[in-house]
Amino acid sequence: MIACVWMAAHATALAAQGGSYPLSIDHAFGTTIVEKKPERVASVAWANHEVPLALGIIPVGMARANYGDDDADGILPWVAARLGELTGDAPVLFDEGDGIDFEAVAAVRPDVILAAYSGLSQADYDTLSQIAPVIAYPQAPWSTDWREMIRLNSAGLGMASEGDALIEDIEADIARTLDGHPEIKGKSAMFITHLSASDLSTINFYTANDTRVKFFADLGMVSPKSVEQATKLGTFAGSVSAEQIDAFDDVDILVTYGDRTLFDALKANPLTLHMPAVAQESLVMLGNDPVGNAANPTPLSIRWVLKDYVKLLSEAAKKSK
Repeated sequence: MIACVWMAAHATALAAQGGSYPLSIDHAFGTTIVEKKPERVASVAWANHEVPLALGIIPVGMARANYGDDDADGILPWVAARLGELTGDAPVLFDEGDGIDFEAVAAVRPDVILAAYSGLSQADYDTLSQIAPVIAYPQAPWSTDWREMIRLNSAGLGMASEGDALIEDIEADIARTLDGHPEIKGKSAMFITHLSASDLSTINFYTANDTRVKFFADLGMVSPKSVEQATKLGTFAGSVSAEQIDAFDDVDILVTYGDRTLFDALKANPLTLHMPAVAQESLVMLGNDPVGNAANPTPLSIRWVLKDYVKLLSEAAKKSK
């Protein structure tokens, strides 16, 4: 399904480069028709605005950052840096704390709405489609990796070749960074969601469908068989009782969000201590900061924090036997 969606989006966008409209782009909710070259671009959900920004377009509106925003201005540092390089009006920021602000999106009068990486419901899609053509995710909510995000959103802009070039540039930067860290190659990694140091009875984790887990492959790492087997179609998260923690004996590196308090709690808990990654302290503890955001890769963030994230993974890999 994903491959078919990419091929359709890629082919139609290639046609647009020669001035051939309308575009027809397939996704999970059907087909979106873009009648003409978009001039006013809006985006909703996480990071979709980074595609037009990377390609030199300032959106008229985009989602306000609600995680990892150190200065609370609603714009993450790599986005702020790119906006500083471009000339044009600052985008309107949509507050999505209670869901998509449809009135705010409509107010910026977009020609297209980018949402290739999102959790849109059918109702969300239908409402947004009354405002402008919507580029939705190809298969399941929150499972579009950064390459698919670029391909689909750039297709919606009629800029497929520019999107492909952006992907190649990012891949080259990743390769250069990994050249200095051969120790992480082939290591298996599991990404645990937020845990409470006071309650480790249930272990919540991101499945093989999640973009954080998919990014491990970009870094030369692998998803453990235990995580693959626990992954259900269309889901990006799962959970197990701590009593079943032995199922994850094949995990070399454990990545999660937390601080020293959580680290100590994992080490002290007689169940989680059974995990080799915990016993060996091959842990990566991420915070609510730009580096923490690196774990969920986006078109502009990857190169901004790649070296720091790889360094943390490298330190954990060296502890793993």
